[in-house]
Amino acid sequence: MGACRLKFSVSNIGLPAGDHLDTLPKLAEMGLAAIEVAPSRVWSDTWHGLDSGQVANYRRAIEAAGLGVVGLHSLFFDHPELGLFRDPETRIQTQDFMVHLSAICRDLGGHTLIYGGGRRRGDIAADTARTEALDFLGQLSHRIADHGTCFCFEPLGPLDTDFINSVDDSIDLVRALDVPQLQVQIDAKALVENDEVDPDVFESAKPWLVHYHANEPGLGVLGSSGRVDHGALGRMLGSIGYDRYVSIEQRMLNQDDPLADLAESFRVLKQNYSA
Repeated sequence: MGACRLKFSVSNIGLPAGDHLDTLPKLAEMGLAAIEVAPSRVWSDTWHGLDSGQVANYRRAIEAAGLGVVGLHSLFFDHPELGLFRDPETRIQTQDFMVHLSAICRDLGGHTLIYGGGRRRGDIAADTARTEALDFLGQLSHRIADHGTCFCFEPLGPLDTDFINSVDDSIDLVRALDVPQLQVQIDAKALVENDEVDPDVFESAKPWLVHYHANEPGLGVLGSSGRVDHGALGRMLGSIGYDRYVSIEQRMLNQDDPLADLAESFRVLKQNYSA
């Protein structure tokens, strides 16, 4: 696989909500390079009550700790009323919120926005949902064209969503829209849940792959479930020359000492995703 070119990051969902600035330097000391930001883990109001000064302050704290920002994820956690397949007015609000998040990502110095929740199609036929999604994403892409950011549909297991389950589903939308504002992300646990642990999946995603989540079912410590072969996945990433961020997506498991669990996950990450 050659020399390691990957960069390692961690989601702030593994840190105390609203009060984790003092932990950031310790993440840098571990050897992590960046933070992946869940906005609701930082601010109690992620939309109308969030101003540029608050965003700038968080960026300064991250950079002072010796870290960067990968981008955003867990976009709709505090706004479950929003989503792709809603009434026309809610769809407008959803797109406005996504443009707002893209600007936050830009201002934090990030690039990727991982689109997980807010996309169940329910009774809408698959072909109709695809058409509606492409129309929505086309408008969104135009509105964020000068942000230097991109959205990625996060492939998820069938229990988590009924729209964009596989990496191939994600690639289909990216190819159809063909704009830099829509790219591909891969999620380790979803690969397992969707039976896509296959080198051909990685090869197919290679032209558009900009982000990777190393995680477990239930978002526990890496390696804890016994279901995700991170060694095999690391080799598949290496085989396509992937050189962007591999990000630990792990929920906070121990409020008294959240860094202990993250340190164990980082050990597993380095062991399996390095050269």
